[in-house]
Amino acid sequence: MASNPTNTAAPTGGLDEKKRSTSSGFASGTAYAEHDDRASTLNSEKARLEASKKLANPLAGLSPQRLEAMGEEYAQMAGLTSEEDIRAFRLGARIAGDENNYDLIPELTEREKEVLVRETTHKWSNPPMLYWVVVICSLCAAVQGMDETVVNGAQLFYKDKFGIGTDSQRDTWLLGLVNSAPYLCCAILGCWLTEPMNRIFGRRGTIFVSCIISAAACFHQAFTNTWWHMFIARFYLGLGIGPKSATTPIFAAECSPPKLRGALVMQWQMWTAFGIMVGYIADLAFYFVPDHGIGLGLNWRLMMGSAMIPAVIVVCLAFLCPESPRWYLSKGRHQDAFGALCRLRFEKVQAARDLFYTYTLLEAEKQAQAMSGVKKGNRFKELFTVRRNRNAAIASSGLMFMQQFCGVNIIAYYSSAVFRDAGFSDVSALAASLGFGVVNWLFAIPAMYTIDTFGRRNLLLTTFPLMSLFLFFTGFSFWIPEDSKAHVGCIALGIYLFGMVYSPGEGPVPFTYSAEAYPLYIRPIGMSLATATTWFFNFVLSITWPSMVTAFKPQGAFGWYAGWNIIGFLFTLFLVPETKEKTLEELDHVFDVPVRKLVRYGADQSLSFFGKGMKPTAPSALHGDAERMDEMVGEQQLGEGEREKRWSKEREREGGIMGRGDAAGRV
Repeated sequence: MASNPTNTAAPTGGLDEKKRSTSSGFASGTAYAEHDDRASTLNSEKARLEASKKLANPLAGLSPQRLEAMGEEYAQMAGLTSEEDIRAFRLGARIAGDENNYDLIPELTEREKEVLVRETTHKWSNPPMLYWVVVICSLCAAVQGMDETVVNGAQLFYKDKFGIGTDSQRDTWLLGLVNSAPYLCCAILGCWLTEPMNRIFGRRGTIFVSCIISAAACFHQAFTNTWWHMFIARFYLGLGIGPKSATTPIFAAECSPPKLRGALVMQWQMWTAFGIMVGYIADLAFYFVPDHGIGLGLNWRLMMGSAMIPAVIVVCLAFLCPESPRWYLSKGRHQDAFGALCRLRFEKVQAARDLFYTYTLLEAEKQAQAMSGVKKGNRFKELFTVRRNRNAAIASSGLMFMQQFCGVNIIAYYSSAVFRDAGFSDVSALAASLGFGVVNWLFAIPAMYTIDTFGRRNLLLTTFPLMSLFLFFTGFSFWIPEDSKAHVGCIALGIYLFGMVYSPGEGPVPFTYSAEAYPLYIRPIGMSLATATTWFFNFVLSITWPSMVTAFKPQGAFGWYAGWNIIGFLFTLFLVPETKEKTLEELDHVFDVPVRKLVRYGADQSLSFFGKGMKPTAPSALHGDAERMDEMVGEQQLGEGEREKRWSKEREREGGIMGRGDAAGRV
């Protein structure tokens, strides 16, 4: 039976009108709710950006009287109430607020003015205790270097003694596994102990404990009799290497003045190179030692055990230097922090200035942290959810990855085998390896100057292409006929040239960069991630090289890592900002920028190099935050009438869309 279209349309239309009315009300409520959320977000973002901007100079715009009052207030709060200390903090706070006009402060003595001037004119003029910290950190690095290279010569003997010396697939993988065991431990366990050990023992105590573990493991290696026993001893050596490698650069960075920080932190790499050289010397020194009836040989045991000597020295000397002042501050121990800084600076005014400024920056950092919307409890999560931390993690972890995949440690661990495959005798191969160790150390010395003048980024952009070129040269030299003197000469030349450009660039920069990249509250975790990255890929490199060189031949194996250096150049160009001569806390502005701005800066910089444009300005969160602040302020200053118009348009748009949908349904 036919229905009456008029009668059926009427109730449907009424229902649709009701739907539209309900939908319109829902859309209106949604628009108002979204506006409230947007306004709340804008207010939170504005507060966070204001706190972030304050990090550029939290004392900017304050009068001398206000600065002096703040210094006295901090001294009282910290319990530093002697007249001398209060004077130091009063004047130190004023200097921190305006470092360029301290000569106008009449209360300063001539000695204090002289010391402040020499900070700029003679930046290497520092108290002996600061250099004692450097000595301790350097000895830690030497421990690291010897741990890495004594195995280079020892494996020429123990791989045959342990039955893993053939070119079979089983033996090449087992040899790689034994050699790489410490770095596997570092990646999966050792580096992640850094944060709890730093929290419990402090920077200095962590170094002490890790060196005890390193010494015991080196001693254990000398008494092994099977490949799996050696694997176990070398595996727990990683429990010493991991926390030490993550903590030592942080310790040096936190004790150093900003203008000298890069040069002092890079001592880690320079003295690691020294330890590598000493490891080669130990290999040569013990090569001819007879067995004296000891099963499986004595010489390789002495090589492996000799690495414990610098570790024992560090254990004896570690507590003769002060703890990190910043670590004391993180624990609320202000008096201890001031005492440590007084030992690291010539005058109390300097110590008070640095402590007051650091405390003020840390408070501003906490404010920015609170406004970021991410809870501090989950600090590992903040490595990836907070843009400032995420950019630092990308840059530092990428550089740590490239420190391994630039190919340096295939030479450090396997150079003796490489030279022997090139036609050298065992002794000549060890001597050639020692030559690489000497080159590696000597060419790290100029980085003490260039790292804070030429800059971290520029060093990498210069050396990555050269490292790629010299690895290609080394690999291709294996095609030279073996009966030609040029065969071994070109291989050695390529390896030495590679060491010359590695040592001032990708050698010192990654650890220096990682130690300064993260804010204090997350620094141990960030450094753990960075060092875990480098040790994991160190493990990958160490375990795969014996099999890779068998499968690819030396030409393909060296060419593989030469290609990675090209990737490292592009990574640095687009994702690694410059950090030289900035305070550890001011680096927030370096990293808190969108990745697209970093990439654009790299592209513009490459174009300007070829004369295709003007030299670009490095991106800064300070400039970007100002732009975003202006946008938010502009939106918040809209009149009520304008906002009502916007909501009405939004309701009309949503209602129209829903209406069109209903109409389509009716048709």
